[in-house]
Amino acid sequence: MTELNTQMSGESLDIAEQRKQELKQLFPGVFTEIKNDKGEIVEAIDFERLKAELGNFSDVYDNRRERYGMDWPGKRDCLRLIQETSHATLKPCRDESVDFDTTENLFIEGDNLEVLKLLQKAYYDKVKMIYIDPPYNTGKEFIYPDNFSESLETYLSYAGLSGEDGKKFSTNSTNEGRFHTKWLNMMFPRLYLARNLLREDGVIFISIDDCEIDNLRFLCNEIFGEENYLGTISRATGTRMGSGSRGIAKELDYILVFSKNTAYSLSRLPTNDEDESIYNEEDINGKYLLRSLRRTGGENRREDRPTMFYPVKNPEGEDVYPIAPEGWESRWVCSHETYLSLLDDNIIEWKLVEKNGIKKWQVYQKHYLSEHGRECSDLWVKEDGNKKATREVNSLFGGKKVFDHPKPIGLLKKIIKLSASDDDIILDFFAGTSSFGHAMYEYNYENNDNLKYILVQLPEEIEANSVAFGLGFETIAEVSKERLRLASKELLKGISAQLDLEGKSNLDFGFKVLKLNRSNFKHWQAPAKEISDDDLAKQFELHIDHIDPNASQEDILYELLIKAGVMPTKKIELIELANHAVFSVDEGGWLICLQDNIDQNLIDAVLQHEPVQFICLDRAFHGNDQLKANAIATFADFNQGRDKADQIEFRTV
Repeated sequence: MTELNTQMSGESLDIAEQRKQELKQLFPGVFTEIKNDKGEIVEAIDFERLKAELGNFSDVYDNRRERYGMDWPGKRDCLRLIQETSHATLKPCRDESVDFDTTENLFIEGDNLEVLKLLQKAYYDKVKMIYIDPPYNTGKEFIYPDNFSESLETYLSYAGLSGEDGKKFSTNSTNEGRFHTKWLNMMFPRLYLARNLLREDGVIFISIDDCEIDNLRFLCNEIFGEENYLGTISRATGTRMGSGSRGIAKELDYILVFSKNTAYSLSRLPTNDEDESIYNEEDINGKYLLRSLRRTGGENRREDRPTMFYPVKNPEGEDVYPIAPEGWESRWVCSHETYLSLLDDNIIEWKLVEKNGIKKWQVYQKHYLSEHGRECSDLWVKEDGNKKATREVNSLFGGKKVFDHPKPIGLLKKIIKLSASDDDIILDFFAGTSSFGHAMYEYNYENNDNLKYILVQLPEEIEANSVAFGLGFETIAEVSKERLRLASKELLKGISAQLDLEGKSNLDFGFKVLKLNRSNFKHWQAPAKEISDDDLAKQFELHIDHIDPNASQEDILYELLIKAGVMPTKKIELIELANHAVFSVDEGGWLICLQDNIDQNLIDAVLQHEPVQFICLDRAFHGNDQLKANAIATFADFNQGRDKADQIEFRTV
């Protein structure tokens, strides 16, 4: 009998199942079968076997083991929350977008936790760089659903997208005992899901101040791995905060940087005249500077690295040891083997130096000016400060202050320069007023690159007495979208004035707006233990036609793309196949028919196009199991003997 279950899942990526499949690739022998409480045979993990595979044969005392790590109240709930799939959708909004049909940039309005879940299938392992500027936890500054199990419903109520009352977002205040805990509960699941989106050569930058920097570092050590910590950048904000409060005014904030993989390194920055001025020596290999071969600074004694205390021959053939000016035994910066290699490569240089009337040979190592630029420092003091950032936003809105504490464009362009190029995708899920999107527009303009962004911002309400509210903006998301529109207009105006000699008008200055909302499909909700026959019958009736009658075809199409793991920025065309209107996505990679009827002629036409996947409405078969069985059999016959990559997947909704 032909299997008729082709129903497409309406859920986001199942993180727990994904992790199990990854574990199975590494340790297939730890999976076994057991009988559950219902007497069914199910797959399970043999954790004792897993311990043995990892070389852990020791007994656990009292079934507990003390370990180094970070813990806080609510962490277990966070882990459960991560594993809960989302049934929400992202609805397209053409009228708020710019170049909706052609842009590859996304602006998503909604709670970033739900949005990150929905992005898992389409963007898993696709994002090159993430930058976020999350709430610094300085008081009543961030809001999020306080009830983990109702995050979507709470969001819809907050955003005015449901008729329910009483569900409000929680604020965080320093007089609450769970001040740090609430912040950690907010950050942990979001960072966990964000890591999934990073490519193996991906990197994340997180702006923070000193209130939560320690907790954030420990949190990232756990999620990204301590070995992937690249450093902490100290940034001069150009603004004194808290002057006189307890004797130390704050003029710094920080950017934590973590890679996804230990093999990753940041790009080098271009050198300038000031950088090059210290390279005051030159030979046939180029400009270089000299640094003493003797270790100076910390860990510079013989006992610190005994193997690095050895004699080297000076130009007169005499043995020279690393002796500090004070007379105690120091050490060289490298092993004897490395020294010999440097000597063979002409990287070692001797100079006869006179001190106190006495001439003495000193040994140095050459450091050449790299043609690839210079490494990034962890101290950024010359970048634009916060005042410049405020002026950048204000200038777009007629000089009026519409937002507090934006990040400077120059700072963000430097971060982009260090981590992304060409067609890379970059993500900011605490977008604020879209400083990062604005920076990417300018970066693409200046470098003729084609970077693409995904920005996520909660429609957080603006205070009624604010300048932005007076200008007609009700939420931060509205300010954010308008900033992108104004910034793109400014750049296009400049291109037009220069007659576009470099082809910059082809750059993507648009964005597609998607908004978090309930699914367009009704999902079965398990009834309570005690429910009357009449109520159960009514619930069944709700699912006879499970598609929201108010949903447009475009609403349904975008939900299917997201749930099928297709980027919603892919090119979409409406074509005709066998007298049926069919959406062709990504040059025919996916074919989707949302009409209320289907026949064998359409199935045959789809097979001729050989898409990756064909999706249609289940109701289009009008209950004709024979027609559906024939369709499934047709796809099965086509796929017979083909490699999996060449097969067509058939799904119904």
